[in-house]
Amino acid sequence: MTKLVYLHEPGVLCNLARRYGFNEIYTYTGRILIAVNPFAKLPHLYDMHMMEQYKGVQFGELSPHVFAVTDASYRAMVSEDRSQSILVSGESGAGKTETTKLIMRYLTFVGGRSTGDIRSVEQQVLESNPLLEAFGNARTVRNDNSSRFGKFVEIQFDKSGRISGAAVRTYLLERSRVVQISESERNYHCFYQLCASEQDADKYKLAHPRNFNYLNQSHTYELEGVNEAEEYLKTRRAMDIVGISFSHQEAIFRTVAAILHLGNIEFSPGKEFDSSAIKDEKSKFHLQMAADLLMVDGSLLLSTLCYRTIKTPEGNIVKAVDSSAAAISRDALAKTVYAQLFDWLVDNINMSIGQDMESRALIGVLDIYGFECFKYNSFEQLCINFANEKLQQHFNKHVFKMEQEEYKTEEINWSYIEFVDNQDILDLIEKKPIGIVSLLDEACMLGKSTHETFAMKLFQNFKAHPRLEKPKLSKTDFALSHFAGKACSMTSISCKTCLEFHCF
Repeated sequence: MTKLVYLHEPGVLCNLARRYGFNEIYTYTGRILIAVNPFAKLPHLYDMHMMEQYKGVQFGELSPHVFAVTDASYRAMVSEDRSQSILVSGESGAGKTETTKLIMRYLTFVGGRSTGDIRSVEQQVLESNPLLEAFGNARTVRNDNSSRFGKFVEIQFDKSGRISGAAVRTYLLERSRVVQISESERNYHCFYQLCASEQDADKYKLAHPRNFNYLNQSHTYELEGVNEAEEYLKTRRAMDIVGISFSHQEAIFRTVAAILHLGNIEFSPGKEFDSSAIKDEKSKFHLQMAADLLMVDGSLLLSTLCYRTIKTPEGNIVKAVDSSAAAISRDALAKTVYAQLFDWLVDNINMSIGQDMESRALIGVLDIYGFECFKYNSFEQLCINFANEKLQQHFNKHVFKMEQEEYKTEEINWSYIEFVDNQDILDLIEKKPIGIVSLLDEACMLGKSTHETFAMKLFQNFKAHPRLEKPKLSKTDFALSHFAGKACSMTSISCKTCLEFHCF
């Protein structure tokens, strides 16, 4: 790319299209590798012969390839005695997870394993994939098996450059999906698998997904070509491989079932002002089922949802909440329990793979979902897009800012390259004391904050900001002009997501 006469968008796209026409799916931009998903299997590109070709070869000598980037990272770690990171970024369905697998395969090839374990690190990480996918993947409008969490795989090395261990770090799990799904999308796969499991579904009093509020919002229950009952057995087998005991497996799916029953608890206004009560007999049944599955007292669970405790210097004050606040508390509990369950699973996977806490250095492979813009973007999507803004700033800093500063220091005659600096939108989101996140923090601390008051304060402080826009047909939504496009966020969703933790 850097050899193009004109480095602009039409030139870049034309170059990628022409190379793609010749089955050249990889292209360099300096030390950055661009991959265009062929949506086809190309085994000849990733066999043992290709790994031998790229081993130890100076970066850029051979055709662009993911193995070349990985080899350069490994050689830099060995020669400089410094840990390295490889970032894999792109939109849903771009092929990030497959690329991550290829990187691990090459690192296993060049680094081997010092312990003599017959299973490679790649195999051990891949064995945990069905488990991570069952609890962390879901159907979106773009992808039937989209990862709804970020993944950082650490491949750890000893003094001789041999692999000594590995670990999987996860972050930004899309918690809101547990209780709220958009049209044509689905909740996490594990819910549908459990509903299709026959004996276990009967044991936990589960039925078709259409009967549960957390699953029926989108009216999408099945995936083409996927048998949920078979997938449930695969998830169970993955748990066996990872070393999760039968009793723990039972506890995991008991918790998943409890979350579904929690979602079917409905509230109605109570006898007192601003109070709530259980709505009907159906809700009482689901409340008792959720309590039994979570192994807690049913009346105490109901009390926790319908009342809030306020800590004051004089002591604790117990205050009733209305039916809408009780529903928010219910959803907050469901999301928190699911997030804790997911973290527990990741910890068990790491124990199975085997971490080396005293490793000399590591190569981290970051598989992050890229910038996305939906019709309405929740607070979590704002965080995801913000993470991508930070990565874009990292790219700008290393490719443009630092490189051109070095040219200036060495007094090299060159033409300054203009680029779009996105520091202004980073400041808009994260700057203290006034930024979108700071204002949201402040709104969470004030008892009577609403999405209307939050939006009003936002527009008062950033009325003239070039990156912030107020949609004409809404008083509470706002649009941000990111580096990759404009995204409209709903303050009602944002405030609910943050404020509910205080309600609970």
